[in-house]
Amino acid sequence: MGFMLPESPLTTIESRLRYLLPAEMYVAMWGNPSVDIMIEVHKHLRTLQRILHDYTSRQIDVAKLRPGDVKTEWQYGTMMFTDLAGFTKLMEANASKGQEGAQNLTKQLTRYFSAMISTISKSGGELVEFTGDAMLVIFPKSERNDDALRAVRAGLRMQRAMKAFAEIETPSGIVNLKMRIGIHTGRFLTADIGTPRRMEHVLLGKDVQQAKLAESRGRNERVNLSEKAYERVKDLFRFEDGEPGYQLVVDDLTDDQLGAYEITPLRRRMASNVVIERDKNAVLQQIITMLDTIEPIASFIPDPILSLLVESAADRRIPADFPEPTIMFVNFIGLPESADRALPGEERKLALSFSRAFSLINAAVEARGGVLKKVTYHLSGSDIVIYFGVPNAHTNDEMRAASAAVAIREIIQNLKPPTIGNIQPEIYCQIGINAGPTFVSEIGEPRGRREYNVLGDTVNTTARLMNYAQKNQIVISERIKEAIESKYECVSLGDVSLKGKSKPMQLFELSHRKPKE
Repeated sequence: MGFMLPESPLTTIESRLRYLLPAEMYVAMWGNPSVDIMIEVHKHLRTLQRILHDYTSRQIDVAKLRPGDVKTEWQYGTMMFTDLAGFTKLMEANASKGQEGAQNLTKQLTRYFSAMISTISKSGGELVEFTGDAMLVIFPKSERNDDALRAVRAGLRMQRAMKAFAEIETPSGIVNLKMRIGIHTGRFLTADIGTPRRMEHVLLGKDVQQAKLAESRGRNERVNLSEKAYERVKDLFRFEDGEPGYQLVVDDLTDDQLGAYEITPLRRRMASNVVIERDKNAVLQQIITMLDTIEPIASFIPDPILSLLVESAADRRIPADFPEPTIMFVNFIGLPESADRALPGEERKLALSFSRAFSLINAAVEARGGVLKKVTYHLSGSDIVIYFGVPNAHTNDEMRAASAAVAIREIIQNLKPPTIGNIQPEIYCQIGINAGPTFVSEIGEPRGRREYNVLGDTVNTTARLMNYAQKNQIVISERIKEAIESKYECVSLGDVSLKGKSKPMQLFELSHRKPKE
């Protein structure tokens, strides 16, 4: 006789609930749950719904979202990139204090991000994503055609707000935080890609790279404009020359001249009806309605991070920590740049190809216990950020990362890209792997836009290893080499000077897996 599931009003949706309930609640509701337990399930799902909305970009159209449905849309507006200087020192000053230091660092970051996100929102901007301590913000084009103006005003307000972070007291002395802001106006292709189990929202096109370039070519404590953004507001502010092709805004405005905030931000509306009836069937129907709204947005969260959010939903907070994970950056080059060449109607063909690549790479990472955190912007191509060791650690995370890197390189080499704009793009990757001390925490607003993130010099260094890599090359640090050399051929690249590093680093190429003896 086969195993029989218990008869329960929830039996029909058990497979949908098992990943969205904390373990104890899942057990409590199983069998023949009371109406009180079912109401608790509904309350938990309502809380989780709010958290997931806070964890995802407002650009994702929740009302029309169907997991697995690849969608594209050209959008126009002004993009802002920010980058924070001084965070590594702030992290190092708190790391020696353990949990007390983690709490203090979280407090300082929360104060910083809350101030910046509030200013962005009230200035009419949308925070699309966090990348470490950096932010990508979109000011959508409006009927008033004032997106560039709103972006510059927001940037000046944000730089003024940075005065509150000029001197932060730490256990190791005073740390100064400074910010660079870059602004560029243009168009970008948004695409929802992936499978029903794991979706990703990406921005494609050269204007995204131009906006990133405006930030990297800027200066701390200043707002730097590309030529296109400058042309839109050149008569509204005073400027001075920055690097060739860029203009720095001069903030000589009074508060009155800078003006009042543009808008009062509205939170994204959600179906969050409170259960009133105590009839099991009525409560079950409300649970099903809640699942229908949660599942699409949950598909944008990697499974291990979703599990963290589910288990910590009651506390509405994930504890911060100082782990030493293995970090991998993959620069996927060729396909993302094709967006600007796409002829009308070819955007979906491009997105479907990118979607397949993303899904295969994510499967390779998940199979080895890693987390594909996000696909983000880069000066060329798109960066894929991958973690091994957070939130779930293994004794051989370096080996798992090496195996995933070799698999990802093979996936990308075997892709057959579509012809876009009468050109078949050359597709390749650059991969960097590193391990070391990091800070892991929820960053952003405690009850607003936020994400689970891994920050620190180890992450920044990994990105630089990726940038140093040649076509289809995997560059690793000495620590990774020592952990994997028993099974992988590692070739010395010598001592290499990297941006931001006071002395050269010894780097290696992960060539291939050694034959089994």
